[in-house]
Amino acid sequence: MTPSLPLSQTPRRFTALVRGAGPTGALAALALAKAGWNVTLVDPSERSQLLERTRAYALTHSSRRLLRHLHLWDPVEAVLEPFERLELEDLGARRHCGFHPGDLWGTAAAPSPVGWIGQHGPLMGVLLAQLEAHPAIDLRLGDPPVASPVQVEAVEADWIIAAEGAHSPTREALGIGVWRHLYQQRCLTAQVRLRGAPSHTAWERLRPEGPFALLPMGDGRFQVVWSAPAWRCHQLERLSPAAFLDALAPVLPPGVDVDHLEDDPRVFPVGLLLARRLHRGRALLVGESAHRCHPVGGQGLNLCWRDVELLHRLAQRVEAGRLPIHQLGGRYARGRWADLCLTLLITDGLVRLFSNRQPLLVPMRKLAISQLDRMPFLRRCLLGVMTNGPCQPFAAAPT
Repeated sequence: MTPSLPLSQTPRRFTALVRGAGPTGALAALALAKAGWNVTLVDPSERSQLLERTRAYALTHSSRRLLRHLHLWDPVEAVLEPFERLELEDLGARRHCGFHPGDLWGTAAAPSPVGWIGQHGPLMGVLLAQLEAHPAIDLRLGDPPVASPVQVEAVEADWIIAAEGAHSPTREALGIGVWRHLYQQRCLTAQVRLRGAPSHTAWERLRPEGPFALLPMGDGRFQVVWSAPAWRCHQLERLSPAAFLDALAPVLPPGVDVDHLEDDPRVFPVGLLLARRLHRGRALLVGESAHRCHPVGGQGLNLCWRDVELLHRLAQRVEAGRLPIHQLGGRYARGRWADLCLTLLITDGLVRLFSNRQPLLVPMRKLAISQLDRMPFLRRCLLGVMTNGPCQPFAAAPT
């Protein structure tokens, strides 16, 4: 029997305090714990509040790759709805292009869905169950938010991970500024039941007033993500259910009819946000504490989870003694800037290019969509950027 090490020779476990238990903060806590760290996860919301949001996320293969690496894909996949086609339409230019599993890199032998749709409640339920079961995670819900730099400095953990969202109290307490742009558009979301819509097809309809997405959620239900001028979104939000469905019907793809409104439409501001720095002292920013982009293309959560992917790799290197712990913040920031800036530029460019009625841009848009429709290589390149991120677009989909 091997004798135990004296206390002074026991390997030190690194510690992290994660602030924010949304999808990004929860996954960050799990990633750090699976790298061998002790993690405290705090959030001012109670468990029921974390589960009650009615929204949906589009997950791409970059998120699937991370979840498989963390051995979380099987329980998460059980609450996701795959989609096997993505229909891209430019209504202003009257052009259309469809994406299918064959347009993903590395899927010739083993076809895979183009992506997955997950409802917030079931997804958070899986993540919370994993958090509660992990012995290295101390989950503290209902904890008050940080209020001052003194509270941040008083934390005894090796690193503080701020995952509190776009209005991060930790980021503000540390005095980290942001670049911010508020679009004139707003985003309206609602869940509807449709007739005539293929169950495993998602739509991204680029309309002059803003992108319109339909995300399949199974059993004939779809999440509507409707971007339009602010006045129009608030007008739609105030309509009766019957009047809202009447307004929605002309916006749907041909052959698709609306049956029923499943929940109340809600309007959210749409903005671009990027923190001026991603770490300060012993604190670093992940997810929407550091960045936010337009919902076109469903990049939001995937971009946040790519933050977690790098954080996990760096935490493993620290645990293995290959990276000094004080260098983690700098390595994280340098590793994330390119992906963040390029993704924000791409989503912003798509909105500016397609959300307008400029006649001079129409021929260019017609040419671009037509070439995508005719050339599989271009479809693979674009889908690679949207599913893996602009910094590694040719990564093969995991089998």
